[in-house]
Amino acid sequence: MTAPTGRAPRRPTIKAVAAAAGVSTAAVSQAFNHKGRLSEPTRRRILAAAAELGWSPSAPAAALRNARTRSLALVVRRPTDVLGADPHFSELITGIEGELAPRGYGLLLHLVSGLREENALYERLAAEGRVDGAVLTDARDEDARPALLARLRLPAVLLGSPDDTAVVPRVGLSDQGVGVAAAVEHLLGLGHRRVAYVAGPPELQHTRLRRAAFEQSLTAAGLRPFAVLHTDFSERMAVGATEALLRAHDRPTAVVYANDSMAVCGIGTAQRAGLRVPADLSVVGYDNLPLGSWLHPRLTTVDQQVQQVGAAAARLLLSLCGEDVEGTALTGLPRLVVRASTGPAPGRPA
Repeated sequence: MTAPTGRAPRRPTIKAVAAAAGVSTAAVSQAFNHKGRLSEPTRRRILAAAAELGWSPSAPAAALRNARTRSLALVVRRPTDVLGADPHFSELITGIEGELAPRGYGLLLHLVSGLREENALYERLAAEGRVDGAVLTDARDEDARPALLARLRLPAVLLGSPDDTAVVPRVGLSDQGVGVAAAVEHLLGLGHRRVAYVAGPPELQHTRLRRAAFEQSLTAAGLRPFAVLHTDFSERMAVGATEALLRAHDRPTAVVYANDSMAVCGIGTAQRAGLRVPADLSVVGYDNLPLGSWLHPRLTTVDQQVQQVGAAAARLLLSLCGEDVEGTALTGLPRLVVRASTGPAPGRPA
């Protein structure tokens, strides 16, 4: 009997297949899981390399990839300093977590700086099987992300879009302009005729819809907007926009801001310039975040049910992931919450 003189051959690895096919290991995983956006020639090249090397995914590993992670992703494309200064997303996350935690799900928060990075992240999450679904924020015109998530077979919901889509379900108030229109009507009733709007980024759907509602409300009253200034939601740009408005000839008597954080900056900027709020300048925010009720003066704002939006998105996404969840719809419209930061236009009796 001859003793064995060598070791048993090592089982080929996914890295060896990737090297032979000239692709990444993620691409190999996508080829076998039928996920991602691989071209058919690339997929065939990977499968041929795997066959030549005698490699196939192990059954335990495949089962692990296909198992539920009980985790959902929330990807936010905002600069970190803007996100840190805006409590909007903490309110949104509170609403989402309130639905996930009791069901044993977790939320993975990812911050990205651009569209390419965001899309690459979704592809990686899908290829690695790290989450069961994703919440898409900041709906944009001609938004390609829903189609990408559908191709990746990753359940998703889209926040803030007023348009129904056959690609992924959406969670959003039926009319993003209702709150702004209510704010303008309130200011017109107080005698204001020079009203400005400090908006968000122009590529966002809700920015376009709210701006349209602002302009249409003034036009219906026979007025023109004093100004519409776009920002990135940052404190720096909110202060700069307010300073520009206050330097203008016959400055506005009222300013509507696209969120409460910018409205807070606006009040501070006006007060540092020696103006009284609301005697000299009325200010309206958007979101009805808790900080608004602690200001002096307390902030008039639009309540768009941020926590409720997050909760509805979580329930809808859980249902798409196979959970038995009731009440996935969001009901109600934005409503104006009138507080002390708005008052009669200068020169008009209270």
